[in-house]
Amino acid sequence: MTTTQVVNPATEQVVSTVELVGAAETDAAIERAQRAGADWRAVAPGDRARLLRRFAEAVDANLEQLAQLEVANAGHTIGNARWEAGNVRDVLHFAAGIPERLLGNQIPVAGGVDITFHEPLGVVGVIVPWNFPMPIAAWGFGPALAAGNTVVLKPAELTPLTAIRLGELALEAGVPEGVFQVLPGKGSVVGQRFVTHPAVRKVVFTGSTEVGKEIMAGCARQVKRVTLELGGKSANIVFADADLARAAATAPYGVFDNAGQDCCARSRILVQRSVFDRFLELLEPAVHGVRVGDPSDESTEMGPLISAAHRDRVASFVEPSTKVAFTGAQPDGPGFWYPPTVVLPDAPSDRVLTEEVFGPVVAVVPFEDEADALRIANDTEYGLSGSIWTNDVGRALRVSRGVEAGNLSVNSHSSVRYWTPFGGYKQSGLGRELGPDAALAFTETKNVFIAT
Repeated sequence: MTTTQVVNPATEQVVSTVELVGAAETDAAIERAQRAGADWRAVAPGDRARLLRRFAEAVDANLEQLAQLEVANAGHTIGNARWEAGNVRDVLHFAAGIPERLLGNQIPVAGGVDITFHEPLGVVGVIVPWNFPMPIAAWGFGPALAAGNTVVLKPAELTPLTAIRLGELALEAGVPEGVFQVLPGKGSVVGQRFVTHPAVRKVVFTGSTEVGKEIMAGCARQVKRVTLELGGKSANIVFADADLARAAATAPYGVFDNAGQDCCARSRILVQRSVFDRFLELLEPAVHGVRVGDPSDESTEMGPLISAAHRDRVASFVEPSTKVAFTGAQPDGPGFWYPPTVVLPDAPSDRVLTEEVFGPVVAVVPFEDEADALRIANDTEYGLSGSIWTNDVGRALRVSRGVEAGNLSVNSHSSVRYWTPFGGYKQSGLGRELGPDAALAFTETKNVFIAT
């Protein structure tokens, strides 16, 4: 069996060595999940709910351990990591309310009774990225388990530690063997087997649009269900009538959170031309004020990038010809650091405006009026998230309806709540996670007519 070394991105020190499963072990796990499925779907709704609540309580009891694992493994700030572990707990508690509420319909018909059922798909394969290893895992396995499916989950090779621990906590909480399995391994081996194995009835993937397209194409060969949460190039639109001081003070946290390694990052700031210069004046001290450093320090607001290779990729977007307005701080010494960076693109075709950087680099561009703001905001193949800053309620609603994105916030940068839907337009993805309908994405609707 091959192994991989897990590296702390803030220190470059090896923190763990993890065994990677191969194709044979993956097939065996899928077969265990398939066998376990018959009993799991037959568990009474209230009992399944109780097991999910016990799983949530086990996560809560181990919240600090999970958070510290994520600090060491992914370089997340301790504040973020605690929120992320808490989000797993909250998603599980929310999912625990689903089994008893997975309601069908009675539809009026002539000559009988017509009823619908929401039945589990079977085995669900969940492929998790390295940027938010804990919450994104739970967004997949929580509602899937609640709907009566079994789950095989592949964490990212760079960040497997919290997923492995969550798998252990599920068993400790009483979730039966084979119902939820964590399979550390390569995407080309484990993830690909989720796509090709006929017993896996759905694949949930969060990651790059490029890989998502390949997964979708592979699943199409078996008409296999998919949920895809892919890239983003979200716009933060600031109108002249906004509270400029607040918009500028919060803008860095809309893009530099998790060192910009966030598909919801507002990596394009669009500012109405009449206040463009003033906004930049207010933005500069806010960027300088972002505390970058040791992610285990309670006061740190931004940690390192995930790897040296990813740091090189992010740096490639800031070319010698790029006009850099200003940058923030970064620590000296070991670690995959990159400073918060604000750039002023020359043309709409600049890479920094068209491609997902996935790092702490933000482009600021002017716009003329509402129509121009929408034109620029929608001039991208992505459509995941975004923010709108204005004190005009009518404009807030008009622009919210006009921006082609799945998750928007007005006068804030909040996109994700476990009880509201999350997902993207265009090449940002397919389907929705979280929210009241999340479990329906893991079911088939069966219609039954009973002649009377």
